[in-house]
Amino acid sequence: MKKILLLFLPVILFSCSSLRTDVFPITDPTCKGSADLPQHLISQFEPAEDAKLLQEALAEPDKGGLCQGKVYISKTDVPVYRSWNSTNPFSKSGKWWSFDTPAGKVASYREEFAICYQWSPLDKMSSCTLKKGTRIVVGTGQSARCSEYLTYPVSDRKQIYIPDASLSVTDCTDYDGLLNWSLVME
Repeated sequence: MKKILLLFLPVILFSCSSLRTDVFPITDPTCKGSADLPQHLISQFEPAEDAKLLQEALAEPDKGGLCQGKVYISKTDVPVYRSWNSTNPFSKSGKWWSFDTPAGKVASYREEFAICYQWSPLDKMSSCTLKKGTRIVVGTGQSARCSEYLTYPVSDRKQIYIPDASLSVTDCTDYDGLLNWSLVME
C-alpha cells in the first residue's frame, strides 16, 4: 500500500497545485502591475474562487488574454466599457472589457490593452452596466503577437474578462468611432 501511495503522490501533489484560485501565475516576473481592483471599486466587488473561470481568462505569452488575474463578484451595478468591431455585431458582447472609457490614440489603446488589428478595427464603443452578482476576472494584459513585425508586450492596464457579457451587461449606449486627425508637431 505504501508503494502505491508513493507512486501516486507526485500526481496528487501536481493536481492540487494546478487548482490554484489566487493570482496566477503568482511568481511570473513578466506580468506587470497587479490583479487587484482599482481602489475606487473595492467596495463594489467581493473576491471569489473559480479556478475554471480564471483559467479561461489567462493566456500564454504572445496570445493576448490576461497575464495574471483574480475572480470577483459584483455587489452592485458597475459601469464598464468595450471597444468592438462594427462589422461583427456579435463582438459587441465580447469577453474583454474595461473599467475606464477608451480614450486617446487608437494605436496607444491597442498597445495598452494588447489588441491586434486583426481582432478588431475598434470602430465602436459601448458604455454599459455590469449587473450585480456577475462573476468576472480582473487582471493585467498578456503579450500579443499580431504578426512577425508586431508584438505587444505585457501590460499593467486592468482588463475585465466577462464570460457571458450578453447576459451580464445591460443599459448599453453605443458610440461610433470617427476620423479625427490631429496635427503632428515634430
